[in-house]
Amino acid sequence: MQVLISGASIAGPVLAYWLVKHGFRPTVVERAPALRKAGGHAVDLFQPAMDIVERMGVLERIEGRRTNTNTLTLVREGGGRRVDVDVRRLVAIFSDRHVEIMRDDLSEIFYEATRDDVEYVFGDSIASLAEDEGGVDVTFERGAPRRFDLVIGADGLHSNVRRLVFGDERGLSTFIGAYLAVMTVPNYLELEDRMLAFGGVGRLAALYSAQHMDDARALFLFRSARELDVHHRDVARQKELLRERFADLSPELPRMLAELDRTPAFYFDSITQLRMDTWSRGRVSLVGDAGYCPGPAVGGSTSLAIVGAYVLAGELAAARGDHVRGFGAYERALQPYVQYSRRFAQGAARRLIPSSRSALWLLAQAAWLVDRTPTPLMRVLARLAGDTVRMHDTVQVQDYARRTTLYTPCPVATGSSGSPAAGRPPQ
Repeated sequence: MQVLISGASIAGPVLAYWLVKHGFRPTVVERAPALRKAGGHAVDLFQPAMDIVERMGVLERIEGRRTNTNTLTLVREGGGRRVDVDVRRLVAIFSDRHVEIMRDDLSEIFYEATRDDVEYVFGDSIASLAEDEGGVDVTFERGAPRRFDLVIGADGLHSNVRRLVFGDERGLSTFIGAYLAVMTVPNYLELEDRMLAFGGVGRLAALYSAQHMDDARALFLFRSARELDVHHRDVARQKELLRERFADLSPELPRMLAELDRTPAFYFDSITQLRMDTWSRGRVSLVGDAGYCPGPAVGGSTSLAIVGAYVLAGELAAARGDHVRGFGAYERALQPYVQYSRRFAQGAARRLIPSSRSALWLLAQAAWLVDRTPTPLMRVLARLAGDTVRMHDTVQVQDYARRTTLYTPCPVATGSSGSPAAGRPPQ
């Protein structure tokens, strides 16, 4: 059975890996000409995702590329003491298993784990989809038309596949009141195992590096009562907004903002949740941020994408390729984790970007307490406050290998000429 996956970042390669394990034949198409190896921010893998990557045999490589950021230093706007937080103690409140890794490193590890068994087509994108009872005819922006049994969108928050099948995202997304920006900068403060954060009312900026990186990342979060009139591809306006919002936050910010004119990699977007009634239509489904983004950087979206990809492949295998049953079971199995992730993201955004001076003071006090309170007690206090802090460890990941036998694959799909479709990844 031939499955086309759009997107080669996180969910796409993980889905491809497990589809191969279950006997399917995936093809991954990626708009970028090659894997992105510059830029990208740090992402977190929590317990369910850690269990899955361990089953994939890549946990050791992921552990070897962890950022090793062990200390968070918080500097509060308007003075007050600097607060140092042991990041390992902080994360232990949320999950018993965790690793922080740069997103591009994680993507590369997943790609290398699949490249020998999966067809990758870089530098192309889906132009149109035409479904009938037997499959989906796909036209591409550059390559020859091809036919697939199923199509999966793993192409992020602004998914092309979702747009083609479900329409404009404005009716499907919910703005949760904040924006995020990340850029690559020189490691001019020579940070190694420390993140330096500057907290203010309605805004937070941070600078961090990683143990294997020569450069650093500057991170910006700010509140907005309404969604701003700025397109996600209007980079000039995005940089202007950051200068307006952050110039007076700290004496360190002008130096950080000066890098806006020189940065080789820049990302800016609203913190938006996708809330769809269904992630599937016919022979097309969505996985990861393309279908249920809980909010970039604040909702554990990377772990959710990995779990979602694993579950989708497993349920398709359990249904022996019956997409109606497989897609339905996938949505039912993952929906509780998606709901938890949404609530977690809303709480994280509220805490990380204080809306008042009193909330900023409380953030600093909470950070101070982390290093001085036993982790079990911190977990209890968090639960009493109504937080879904332990949501990751409550997710049970099935062992689909015990439920299924390998699916018997169909013949290789062909292009318009009738010859096997090709397209190996660049080396």
